[in-house]
Amino acid sequence: MTELPEAYRLDKKLMRRAFDCVAREYDKSALLQHEVGRRMLERLDLMRLKPVLILDAGAGPGVHTKPLVRRYKGATVIALDIAHGMLLEARKRVALLSKWFTHRQTFVCGDIESLPLLTASVDMIFSNLSLQWCNDLDRALSEFCRVLKPGGLLMFSSFGPDTLKELRASWSNVDQYSHVNAFIDMHDIGDALVRAHFVNPVMDVERYTLTYPDLHTLMRDLKNIGAHNVMAGRPHGLTGKGRLHRLTAAYETYRKDGVLPASYEVVYGHAWAPEPTARQTTQDGVVKIPLASLRGRSRHPASRDISSSLYVSRSRHPASRDISASVYVSREAT
Repeated sequence: MTELPEAYRLDKKLMRRAFDCVAREYDKSALLQHEVGRRMLERLDLMRLKPVLILDAGAGPGVHTKPLVRRYKGATVIALDIAHGMLLEARKRVALLSKWFTHRQTFVCGDIESLPLLTASVDMIFSNLSLQWCNDLDRALSEFCRVLKPGGLLMFSSFGPDTLKELRASWSNVDQYSHVNAFIDMHDIGDALVRAHFVNPVMDVERYTLTYPDLHTLMRDLKNIGAHNVMAGRPHGLTGKGRLHRLTAAYETYRKDGVLPASYEVVYGHAWAPEPTARQTTQDGVVKIPLASLRGRSRHPASRDISSSLYVSRSRHPASRDISASVYVSREAT
C-alpha cells in the first residue's frame, strides 16, 4: 500500500491555505510545473482520443486547462483543485478566452482523494504534479478509476524520491524533523495503478536540476509555489538563526560552478480504465484481468511497460543543456 507514514502525512487544511495564499503569484515561480505540464500535453499527441468530458485534476491556476479546451474541440474540461484561490485564478484565465470557449470549462473545489464526481462520468483525466499531495495514493488512483468511463485515459505526473534530495540531506544534518515531503517511487506508483484496476500502465522518469545562487532563493521559490511544510512531523517552532546557519552550511557542500542545485525526479505515467469485460472479480475478492485486454493500446515510444521495471531518462527541451542525461534549468535571483 502507498499510504504515507504518520510523520509525513499532510494537513489538508494547512495545504489548502498555503495554496490559497500563493495563487495570484504562483505562475512566477512554477517554471518546472509549467514545463512538465507542457511535456504531458505533447504526449497526448500520440493518443487517439475524442473525449467529451475531461478532468484536470489538481488544475491549480488553470495553466493547462486552456490548452486542453483548445486541443479537444467540443469537449468540456472540469478544472478541479483543493484550493479555492487557485480556481479563482483559473476563472480569470477564462475571461481571456473567446466567449465560444467559456461554456466549455467548469470549476470544482475538491480533493482528488474523494472526488465529488459521478462514477464513470469522465473520458480522460489529466493530472500534472498533484498526486504527491495525497496522503493515500491508492485511494486517489481508485477514485480516478471510479470516475473514468470504461476505456478512459489517465495521464499524470508526480515527483519521485530523488526530488529535493539535497535539501532533505541538508536538513538531516540539522534535526530529525520532517522537512521535505515523502515522494513515492515510480515502481510503487505502477503497482498502485494495478491495484486500482488500471490496465496497460506505462511509466518513465525525467530528471531535472534547477540551480540557485543561494539557499534563500531556493526556499523563496518553494514558498511561492505553496510548497510549505504541512507534514505531521514538522517542527512547530520558529527556525532559529543557529539551525538556519547549519542548514545553509550543509547545503553549501553541494555548490558547483558557483550555483546550488535542486534536483527533481519527475515520474510520468498513463494508464487506461478497464473495459467492462476486462475486470472479473471472484468470490474471494481476487481480480482477474484477461491478457487480451492489455494489448493494443497506444503508448509513448520512449517508454516501457511498467512490468519491465526500467527507468527512461530523457532530455528533450530545446533550451536545456544535456549533462549526464539531466535537464538543467537555471533560476536567477530576482
